[in-house]
Amino acid sequence: MKKVFLNMIVFLLLVGCEDVVEIEVPTEEPRLIVNGIIRVSDLSQPYLPVEIRVSETNSFFEETPVTSLESILILTEIYNEDGTIIEQTGFSSLIDLDKGSGIYVPNPNFSTEQRIATSVLQEENVRFVLILEHKGRKYAATTRYVPVVPIDEIRQGSETLFSGEEKEVIVSFTDNASRDDFYVFDFDFGQFLVTEDSFYQGESFEFSYFYNNDLKSGQELSVSILGADRGFYNYMNLLIEQTENNLGVFETPVATARGNVFDITGLDNIDVVDNVERPQAFPLGYFAIIQSFSETITIE
Repeated sequence: MKKVFLNMIVFLLLVGCEDVVEIEVPTEEPRLIVNGIIRVSDLSQPYLPVEIRVSETNSFFEETPVTSLESILILTEIYNEDGTIIEQTGFSSLIDLDKGSGIYVPNPNFSTEQRIATSVLQEENVRFVLILEHKGRKYAATTRYVPVVPIDEIRQGSETLFSGEEKEVIVSFTDNASRDDFYVFDFDFGQFLVTEDSFYQGESFEFSYFYNNDLKSGQELSVSILGADRGFYNYMNLLIEQTENNLGVFETPVATARGNVFDITGLDNIDVVDNVERPQAFPLGYFAIIQSFSETITIE
């Protein structure tokens, strides 16, 4: 009885000493998030599938809310060998057809055609400039179209990793020998992988990707290969490390990797976007126009 009585006293003392601990979650002013990855999967289509999604960062443990822009457009420019702009060949004014959706597409109600012709990708020395205004500030990003090779084969393997229940998918493709290539692979469910051709330039390359045991027999997966330049490759590599594929690289508010969208408010020249005097003045996200090929596989 004495032992039981002492145990009860200790328990009551522990309960009585409990304090409510409030964890201070880091906060900052909301940042603009720009998901401007335009995937070109069919060059035979007359127009590019332009769609820009915008949202804002939020507190931890909360979803990122969509936001609205004052204006947004994409310029098409021709430049020479040293990067000097020779000619501005067109512009595309975007609009959110579904007000408040945060999704912007070429304005179908404009007086002239605002969609970007796919044929422009065949021109040499073409770059695209995204310019947008949000809450009184102006932002810009530049990109060039990046092609990619198709997937040669995708098949299911039988190897596993740690639990013994993972599903192996084997992907093979043939690198283009005439250029230095960077690749981003989209394995569905917000899972990405990056690779570069340093050790297999011009050769066929095969690798395995392992899914966890949540996949069911008969489930269909879509695997995509995306073109990338060095900047987009580095950006995606950093985001993959930061997010660990938990929420998707364009949806988590904790990823603070600097992309290629810059705050140009008050700048006279939008080519000067290094933010030397204001290193923290940048939104999140990326703008890119890239070729993409996809293949599907059904899990056995």
